[in-house]
Amino acid sequence: MIPYKHEPFTDFSIEANAAAYKKALQQVEAELGKTYPLVINGERITTEGKITSYNPAKKTEVIGHVAKANKELAEQAMQAADTAFKTWKKVDPAIRADVLFKAAAIIRRRKHEFSAWLTKEAGKPWNEADADTAEAIDFLEYYGRQMLELKPGRKVESRPGEFNRYDYIPLGVAVIISPWNFPLAIMAGTTVAAVVTGNTVLLKPASTTPVVAYKFMEVLEEAGLPKGVVNYIPGPGAEVGDYLVDHPKTRFISFTGSRDVGLRINNRASTLSEGQIWLKRVIAEMGGKDTIVVDNEADLELAAQSIVKSAFGFSGQKCSACSRAVIHQDVYDTVVARVEELTKELTVGDPTDNANFMATVIDEAAFKKVTSYIEIGKEEGRLIAGGTADDSTGYFVQPTVFADVDRNARIMREEIFGPVVALCKAKDFDEALEIANDTEYGLTGAVITKNRFHQEQAREDFHVGNLYFNRGCTGAIVGYQPFGGFNMSGTDSKAGGPDYLQLHMQAKTTSEML
Repeated sequence: MIPYKHEPFTDFSIEANAAAYKKALQQVEAELGKTYPLVINGERITTEGKITSYNPAKKTEVIGHVAKANKELAEQAMQAADTAFKTWKKVDPAIRADVLFKAAAIIRRRKHEFSAWLTKEAGKPWNEADADTAEAIDFLEYYGRQMLELKPGRKVESRPGEFNRYDYIPLGVAVIISPWNFPLAIMAGTTVAAVVTGNTVLLKPASTTPVVAYKFMEVLEEAGLPKGVVNYIPGPGAEVGDYLVDHPKTRFISFTGSRDVGLRINNRASTLSEGQIWLKRVIAEMGGKDTIVVDNEADLELAAQSIVKSAFGFSGQKCSACSRAVIHQDVYDTVVARVEELTKELTVGDPTDNANFMATVIDEAAFKKVTSYIEIGKEEGRLIAGGTADDSTGYFVQPTVFADVDRNARIMREEIFGPVVALCKAKDFDEALEIANDTEYGLTGAVITKNRFHQEQAREDFHVGNLYFNRGCTGAIVGYQPFGGFNMSGTDSKAGGPDYLQLHMQAKTTSEML
C-alpha cells in the first residue's frame, strides 16, 4: 500500500496553474443555473419545491436549483439505506476502501473544477478553495488506508485451548448533516468515513452549498459505489433533519455546524423512538471561540501575521478561525500596530479574482449577524481596522479589528463566525492562558512564544483540542493534525485522525474453544 501523504496545495504564482484555474472557472460558469435532482437508491427524483443556491459574491447569480426533500422522501431514502446496509456491511473493507481511492483519483483529475465550484457557490478565494478540495482528497486517501489497517481487527490475548478475536463491524444507517464552510472537504470526509466502515448514508448537505455535494455524489457513483449506500437528500433542517435524527432506524448522526443546532441534535438523538433498539451515537463538531496567545518572548512579526491570516482567511468563517488574540502587555502596542497595518493591506473583492485575499460572508443571515456584532464591538473596543460592510452586490464585510477589548466583552466570548477579531491585553502569561480558557468552547488555539517552559505550560493547561505553537490556529491537515475540540466545540471526534473510523463501528469479541 502506498504510504499516506497529504495532497499538495496548488502554487498559483505558476502561470500554468493560474491559467488552469481560470479555465475551470469558465467551465463552471457555463454550467450555472442547472437543476439537480435528489438521489435515492440510485434513482434521480425531481421535486416541485427547490432549494436555490446563489453566489454570495454576486447575489443575483444562481449557482443551481436543487430538488428539496420532504418527510416522505426522507422515509423513502431511509428504507433504501436500510436495505442497502444488509449487503454493503458484508462487502470486504478492502473493496470499500478501493471506492474511496478511485473517488480520490477522480477528484484529483478534476481538482480545479471542484475548487471553482467552491469559489462560485461558497465564495472561496482560490487558495481557500484549493485547500478545501485538497482536504477532500486527503480524507478519501486517509480513511481508505485507515480501514485497511482496521480490517483485521485488533490483537487480543488467547489462553491455551481458546482462540479470541476482536473485530470491528458497521453500525447501520448514518445521517450526515454537513456544513457550508467546508462544503466539499467536511461533507466528503464525514460521508466516506461512514461508507468505508460499512454503513449506509443519508446525506443532507447545507442548503447554501448543495450543488458541490451533488457533484461529489456523481463522483461516488463513478467510483463504483452501489445504489442506496449514499442517498442525497437536501432539505430543510426543521423538517428533513429532525425527521431523520428522530427516526428509529437511524443508528448515528454525524453533524458539523453551530453549537445550538448540535445541542438540539444531541438532545433529540437521546430520546428513544418507538421501535428503536439502540442508543444513537452523535459525532458532532460545533464551532469555537479560538484564541492566539502572544507571549512577551515572541517573534512579534510572526504573531501579527498569524493573527491576521487566522482571523481573516475565508472571511473568518472557519470554526478554527482566530476570533480573539490575548497579548502580553509588554508587547501589546507593537503587535496591535502591526495587526492594524497588515489588516489594512488586505484586498477584499470577488473571489474569482485571485488578487483578492478575502471575499464575502456566506449569505444575508450571516451578513446581518456579523454586522450586528461589529456594532456591538464599536461599543466594547477601539475600532482600528474595517468596521464597514456592503451588501449591494454581494455580502462583503471588511476585515475588522477591535483593540483594547475587555475579557468579558461579548465579542470576546460569543462566536461571530465572520471577519472580526478582538484584541485583549494580559499582564503576564498565566493571565493570558486564563483568558484564553475563559470560554465555553475548546476547539483550537495558538501560542506564539520563544519560551520553552511557557510552551510546555500551554501544552498542559490551554484546554483546546488542537493547539499550535508559533503558527496560526487554522489549517489542520488530515493525518497530520487530527481535528476536533472540547467542551461546546463538540465530541472531540478527531476527524482525519487514527481513531476516527472506530466511532463509526462497534467492536465484537468472539471466543472459540479449541
